[in-house]
Amino acid sequence: MNIPSVKPGIIAVSRDCFPIALSEMRRANIVKAFGEGLYECPVTVENEADVSRAIADAEAHGVNALVVFLGNFGPETPETLLVKKFKGPSMVIAAAEGDGDMINGRGDAYCGMLNCSYNLGMRHLKAYIPSYPVGTAEECAQMIKEFIPVARGIIGVSNLKIITFGPRPQDFFACNAPIKGLYELGVEIEENSELDLLVAYNSLKGDLRINTIIEEMKAEMGENVYEDMLERMARFELTLLDWAEKHKGDREYVVFADKCWPAFPEQFGFEPCYVNSRLASKGIPVACEVDIYGALSEYIGACVTKDAVTLLDINNSVPAYIYEENIKGKFNYHIKDTFMGFHCGNTPSCKMCDGCGVKYQLIQHRLLEPAGSEPDFTRGTLEGDIAPSDITFYRLQCDSEGKLRSYIAQGEVLPVATRSFGGIGVFAIPEMGRFYRHVLIEKKFPHHGAVAFSHCGKSLYEIFRYFGVADIGYNQPKEVRYPTENPWG
Repeated sequence: MNIPSVKPGIIAVSRDCFPIALSEMRRANIVKAFGEGLYECPVTVENEADVSRAIADAEAHGVNALVVFLGNFGPETPETLLVKKFKGPSMVIAAAEGDGDMINGRGDAYCGMLNCSYNLGMRHLKAYIPSYPVGTAEECAQMIKEFIPVARGIIGVSNLKIITFGPRPQDFFACNAPIKGLYELGVEIEENSELDLLVAYNSLKGDLRINTIIEEMKAEMGENVYEDMLERMARFELTLLDWAEKHKGDREYVVFADKCWPAFPEQFGFEPCYVNSRLASKGIPVACEVDIYGALSEYIGACVTKDAVTLLDINNSVPAYIYEENIKGKFNYHIKDTFMGFHCGNTPSCKMCDGCGVKYQLIQHRLLEPAGSEPDFTRGTLEGDIAPSDITFYRLQCDSEGKLRSYIAQGEVLPVATRSFGGIGVFAIPEMGRFYRHVLIEKKFPHHGAVAFSHCGKSLYEIFRYFGVADIGYNQPKEVRYPTENPWG
């Protein structure tokens, strides 16, 4: 319910000196090639009067992602007005030749696409244009399918509210978040005190709905959960869900960025990590340590993949003995391509290896509880190794100058035991060592990165470009030098 549902619709355009039947035939062929789920608007746009009729028809049929299709050269003003007046994201594609003769069956959309792009620029309009936007019916149908996750991310961000409970922990500048960038993206933000959260939590004591959540937690974790903490954790989950519903205002979607230490565990009586993991699995990411752009990044990944995501520290190097024993010769990675991604326990159980469980946070136990004592209020993390999977590590961030920048790197979680604590995995990204130095460090990214559990860099890249993010870093191959890389090694 917290991730948009996309209904794409296609509107064909036609320049009046070309056969309108050519655009209509090509539109119908795309709809057939696409299969179920693509609405075919019957209004073919030739002039400005057609624009309003076509958009009204599409919106009446629930279309929230528009495909503007140049079946022939196309009318430059009306086709760009479609993009301007439609309320959701739009893509523009054009027809390749070959489905007719080269007299009456030639549409010149290859040429028309250039003028459409020029006019979009003149009007300062945003539209998604694929890498190869001119294609056959089958190719155009595939382009539309690739547009759907992009549209889902755009719709989600454009209707998102980030709710925070802070402030950030002391000396934790890594999660500093200039909110200027949020407003540029169209994201709303509501910032609250950790005390507001505590008051809301205490007010729900005895709420009958808590028992339902307790049963869900038992079913999910079996014996790997603390029985005496279930009521507290379930009540906290209900607190966040209620807050989201009451405070989202005119926004459709909500994510959280919450303070989780040092005061939280002692005052609430548990660590919030397991609850955060459960909400992430429901499409409501809860970023640790009031990481506002971490929450935003997670949400974009959830929209793209329609799957659970997580937020991890780019945390520690892989020891040489683990590399030699478990990676070298078995996987095609240098040790500098590997690292461990870690957080206290916010990764959803569906992305963890068998045997994960609700445990205690070792670092917080050292910091907050008497030496030698049994863990008490520092319990509540979801610990274990992260399951092997393809991954995309990425982040969208507003820097200290108010500029949006991002990075994307695809890799995998290796089937290698970490021999450590927390929610943690051995990650491998080609040329990670150089990427770490010349993108993450050079461009001043914080240590938190969002993780999607598939290769979705293509969609993320298009979403970031759509929102005007000009600086998108990625892990360049060995033969491509970074601008800041010393040519002499």
